[in-house]
Amino acid sequence: MKMGKQQTGTDRSERRFTKTLMVSAVLIACLLFAIALTLLIESIPAIKTFGLGFFIGKTWNAASEKFGALPFLVGTLLTSFLALLISIPFSIAISIFLGEYFKEGALSTFLRSSVEVLAGIPSVIYGLWGLFLLMPLARAIEIRLGVPPHGVGIFTSSLILAIMVIPFSASIGREVITLVPSDLKEAAYSLGATRFEVLKNIVIPYARSGIIAGILLALGRAIGETMAVTMLIGNSNFLPTGIFSPANTMASVIANEFAEATGIVSSSLIYIALVLFLVTMLVNIIGNYIIQKISIEASKEVT
Repeated sequence: MKMGKQQTGTDRSERRFTKTLMVSAVLIACLLFAIALTLLIESIPAIKTFGLGFFIGKTWNAASEKFGALPFLVGTLLTSFLALLISIPFSIAISIFLGEYFKEGALSTFLRSSVEVLAGIPSVIYGLWGLFLLMPLARAIEIRLGVPPHGVGIFTSSLILAIMVIPFSASIGREVITLVPSDLKEAAYSLGATRFEVLKNIVIPYARSGIIAGILLALGRAIGETMAVTMLIGNSNFLPTGIFSPANTMASVIANEFAEATGIVSSSLIYIALVLFLVTMLVNIIGNYIIQKISIEASKEVT
């Protein structure tokens, strides 16, 4: 009799726990939908007024109510992809170093902790550090190249973005590299392969999808970064003419102008925010899908 009561109590507790998990998951989905719906509703005036031509217009002038988001799209793409190109060699090197050469030990623990700390530093701190160190460095490079020495611009903001996204892609890459089955590596070593050959022919090909996923997630972080970019990009509403030109990204123009925006200006900024939200969400979904896929394949290979 007592066993039956205990079993009934356990079943009720499990059902309550399952319902709690389900409610939490539904709330997250509702929150995501609410954000998208709010942005869509608030941007309807701009959508009706400008349509898709909003993203090919080059002029952003609140006084004459002419709004085109092309300079911000170009600024976002240039800063994000340039930062990604700069960060990829470093993130892959860190992933291999921590995932293959130094999996355990005091040095590995220290380096992993350092990477995690870098990932958690507020972006405004990166921005301040960039103003004191990267901006003079960029100005010196611009003087040597004979271009206007602004100091701030796409190049400077890309450098700080590259530093900010390295911990994300490096951490994911390290995790994926550690999932490579040891049997495959041991078999290669038994056939006389060197450590470099094992890395080149087994570890990298096996972990390639996961490394790419980490790079995609880093791209999502770079696209949506606001404070550090706002402090270093120069905040120019004109179409950039090169990587050393001052510019604006979709996130930085919202941060700069939304506090004083009203009417169609506010709606236009929210229209930009809606596109930024959709692009970032899509990049993160693709990255998470690739990570899950490679994890499932790795677990099947091990079993």
